[in-house]
Amino acid sequence: MASNSSYLVFSGTATRYLAEKICTYLDCPLGNLVITKFADGEFSVSYEESIRGKDVFLVQSTFPNSDNLMELLLMIDAAKRASARSINAVIPYFGWARQDRKDKPRVSIGAKLIADMLSVAGISRLITLDLHADQEQGFFDVPVDHLYASSVMIPYLESLKLDNMVIAAPDMGASKRANTYAKFFNCPLVLCNKTRPRPNEVGSIVVIGDVKDANVVIIDDMVDTAGTITKAADVMMEYGAKSVRAIASHCVMSDPASERVEKSALTEICFTDSIPYNKGCKKVNQVSIAHLLAETIRRVENNESISNQYLI
Repeated sequence: MASNSSYLVFSGTATRYLAEKICTYLDCPLGNLVITKFADGEFSVSYEESIRGKDVFLVQSTFPNSDNLMELLLMIDAAKRASARSINAVIPYFGWARQDRKDKPRVSIGAKLIADMLSVAGISRLITLDLHADQEQGFFDVPVDHLYASSVMIPYLESLKLDNMVIAAPDMGASKRANTYAKFFNCPLVLCNKTRPRPNEVGSIVVIGDVKDANVVIIDDMVDTAGTITKAADVMMEYGAKSVRAIASHCVMSDPASERVEKSALTEICFTDSIPYNKGCKKVNQVSIAHLLAETIRRVENNESISNQYLI
């Protein structure tokens, strides 16, 4: 892409690996952005090229720590003050999305708060992948292009050529997503009934459905501590499954997730690269969403429909 193009792509620190892949697909250079850090941990953002009158696409996942979100907010503010024509936040992993409602008294709705912060900062559009709940799109007052990891995961599953495949939901919250895969592959769906005494701790799991002699694929939107996924896999193997693997959009994988996955009955667990993974678990595999995001950026810039990007 020539320097006089109508759009530019920039990246925060944490998601540069993905932004570089996106720019390779778009055949454009990654924009010149400098983040200066001070001794006390504060930092500032500076665009080192003119963005006046340009459509800017800012690639940054907001996984922990909170510096990634703060970087993005400063990138948005700096772009607004530098007279960018439009500011498009490309957030492959939207952090705080699990806080989407008041599930008990006197708690925050973090996802709505972050949406408000992004809107006040000045975004014109959000491009994101597999929000924890689809209705979170309504937290934004700007257009939201909500992409699905199924666009890259379905071709991956097809390449495995699994016989007697069964799709599984690790809990009731994942049942809608899993059911979509089961309908696409025209295969059975099983559910796991889970008790959770406190956050990030799994009590017991009961499998509802038949997994005997089946190659089971567990579908979820993210894996954090991997307690649910690994316990579900172990239970399914006890129920007579031939193999159990997992597909999830976001590789949060907080400790001790990698150790749990390595010791579990899982054959593998496949994520997108919305979050980088470098903890060395050999069962973890990642499929890139760079082409999906790049094509969405291209279509948004050219005012083209993105609907045929969705396989399911």
